[in-house]
Amino acid sequence: MIQNQIINGIKAGDTLALAKGITLVESQKPEHRKQAFELVSALYDHRKDSIRLGITGIPGVGKSTFIESLGTHITKQGLRLAVLAIDPSSSRTAGSILGDKTRMEELSRNEMAFIRPSPSSGTLGGVSARTRESMLMCEAAGYDVILIETVGVGQSETEVINITDTFIMLGMPGTGDELQGIKRGIMETADLIVINKADGDNVTPAKRAKSQIEMALHLFPAAESDWGPKVMLASGLHGNGVKECWNNLVDRQSTINNNGWLLQNRKRQQSRAFQRLAELSIYEQMMHQLNHQKELSLIQAELQSGEINEFEATLSLLQLIS
Repeated sequence: MIQNQIINGIKAGDTLALAKGITLVESQKPEHRKQAFELVSALYDHRKDSIRLGITGIPGVGKSTFIESLGTHITKQGLRLAVLAIDPSSSRTAGSILGDKTRMEELSRNEMAFIRPSPSSGTLGGVSARTRESMLMCEAAGYDVILIETVGVGQSETEVINITDTFIMLGMPGTGDELQGIKRGIMETADLIVINKADGDNVTPAKRAKSQIEMALHLFPAAESDWGPKVMLASGLHGNGVKECWNNLVDRQSTINNNGWLLQNRKRQQSRAFQRLAELSIYEQMMHQLNHQKELSLIQAELQSGEINEFEATLSLLQLIS
């Protein structure tokens, strides 16, 4: 009954039902996994064909300010926006601050916007293990644009490209980020590179950074999508260049839709998602069963006491499941 209420609520665009659905999807309790799969599956064919955006940048680059400025512009176009902000989880307590909503005060009050902070829960790649499922539910709730903000802690922030259509990287002048353009890493995967904080005394350094990155990008192979990467200047604080960024994003979406790359890429993403879901589900189910049988705790106890090493412990685990 509760499951049906959530499904009907999400279809009707109810943000409370959507929040409950995401909470269920993010739950790490084994008994919730089947319910979560059933929920997303029931909503799958009711999704809107949204624009899926990923955005990253080092701490201090102004992601929240830029997203709030871009998001406000998007909603002024009459489009509904969902922001899924991934916050880093503590490696010691597994807790997370989840402060993005408080940093986007104006956007959080916008009736056309939905902001959901979620913990990374130790998942590598800048997004959580359930971000794609949350995104699909946002589409079922009728949101036109889904923006996923990654943790933003380094060059491994590329997992988001496996669940979005366009990857935006924020940089800022004067930090040496422009020199990263000569490396094969996160910048190679970006479709739109935005030099943020290009205002006041930063304008000249920002222009220099833009030129250096554009030169470095010539060293990379041409994009499979036949669009980008492009480099732009913007100021999330003052709103400069935000409209132009959105226009580029709309142009890219139109291009990749017309040339067939969008459909092809989403099919690849769907296959990858199935593989990840299967691996994670099998792992969670196996660990739950081993914990229930107390076999895993026995192996861990032997490991902690020094009776066996980590390799012997793994061999014992493999014997249990073989």
